[in-house]
Amino acid sequence: MAFSSGGGDGAPMADINIIPLCDIMLVLLIIFMVTAPQVSYPIDIDLPQRSLNPPENPVDPPEPIRLRIDAGGTIYWNDSPTPLSALRQMMEAEVQRDISNQPTLEIDMSEDAEYGVLAKVLAAAKNAHMQKIGFVKK
Repeated sequence: MAFSSGGGDGAPMADINIIPLCDIMLVLLIIFMVTAPQVSYPIDIDLPQRSLNPPENPVDPPEPIRLRIDAGGTIYWNDSPTPLSALRQMMEAEVQRDISNQPTLEIDMSEDAEYGVLAKVLAAAKNAHMQKIGFVKK
């Protein structure tokens, strides 16, 4: 009992009896050790295999498209000002040039620019089916 008399002076015992706590913790540990392997399940993953023959004609990646948005909301396509309405057609033209080897769209946005302009640029890139989009931080 936790409040039994300690040394005959009639004072209650102030120590906590941790034996039941240790018993409960050991039982929980055993339960988790038994059930943990049953919870995991295998996942089939197709890992790439090492090739003895390297590719004959490695394709060089195309020059990235540098898209800059300044604080006033002006969009620059490779350092030339471009209206937002023409942006999607330009992106679609780049995608259609070589679908398998698309250029990377590198977006550099000023800290003072409005987020709405960036949202429209990203929507145009998504609608043009651009796959490689990156953000440049300076």
